[in-house]
Amino acid sequence: MMQETPWYQITDVDTLDSPALVVFPDRVRQNVDRLITAIDDPSRLRPHVKTHKSREATQLMLAAGIRKFKCATIAEAEMLAMVGAPDVLLAYQPVGAKQQRLIELIETYSDTAFSCLVDNLTTAQQLSERAVGAGVTVPVYIDLNVGMNRTGTAPDDTVLTLYTDLSQLPGVRPVGLHAYDGHIRNPDLAERTAVCDAAFAPVQQLADTLAARGFDQPVIVAGGSPTFPIHARRQDVECSPGTFIYWDYGYGTTLAEQPFLHAALVITRVISRPDATKLCLDLGHKSIAAESDLEHRVKFLNAPDLRPVGQSEEHLVVEAGPGHGFEIGDVLYGLPNHICPTCALYERAHTIENGRVTGEWRTIARDRLIYH
Repeated sequence: MMQETPWYQITDVDTLDSPALVVFPDRVRQNVDRLITAIDDPSRLRPHVKTHKSREATQLMLAAGIRKFKCATIAEAEMLAMVGAPDVLLAYQPVGAKQQRLIELIETYSDTAFSCLVDNLTTAQQLSERAVGAGVTVPVYIDLNVGMNRTGTAPDDTVLTLYTDLSQLPGVRPVGLHAYDGHIRNPDLAERTAVCDAAFAPVQQLADTLAARGFDQPVIVAGGSPTFPIHARRQDVECSPGTFIYWDYGYGTTLAEQPFLHAALVITRVISRPDATKLCLDLGHKSIAAESDLEHRVKFLNAPDLRPVGQSEEHLVVEAGPGHGFEIGDVLYGLPNHICPTCALYERAHTIENGRVTGEWRTIARDRLIYH
């Protein structure tokens, strides 16, 4: 009986130098389709592009009918505008030169509606001055701190005052509330839901109060990948998962209820055998996201028992055990624990279709500036 070829195996892998990032467009398309079927209305989807940072992945979502996007950098916002994304939220409070760069995007890409976050009046006033000087109006969302404790203002009555103050500033226009709850990632969906609901309750209350005071119903942009299935069940809430596009070992393990496929890997090779039980791979800090513990940075699909024991800039040493049988030059297919920062380490991702290398997707928005 013939053994089925693993989905990830590349028949012409010898044409790829390593380390290399590879993506599987057919699986990416399936992930986009699965995202759309996981929500009642695709217009409530606002995927984050920080994971892939590429025009091609964005174009697949546009082709599937997704029209709203979220990003974290000016380069990501420009990349979205370059491929004709109609609605782009810069989910970051622009400060200093970033304000001017945002306004320049608004002036340059008139077919894209840009918006951004603010969490205080002073920054909003600075943005207002620049916007008035350019003759544009910037829609803004108030960034709420619902537990991440990195940006945003507490979801209390001070938000009502800030929203009112923003409505009176020229050059800016308050349109909604932003609540990112990336800290809520309990593996148990019921527990995750309870924590998420508690964090979201004051956000909904603020939106309802603002509407009762005569404002247009504020748009709520909420959540990321871990809480996507929870917010997807709410009415009138825009959801912002990002990792779904490629998925990774971390979320694939902890978010078992989500049906997304692994669609991006790193290719590495055995480059040395330092002793009888260890291998050295060309997969250093510069090639795989290194914020996790050493043992949890990558899982090798075709060698799951390898155990990382040391890593430096260009090298990863793994324990293979006695009599392992690996040879110098052997190819390993690595599933990153965290795909988002891993993608940012590569200027391109090689596309794999029907088991062969077919092209590349440039990780164009990993740079701080995009030069055309």
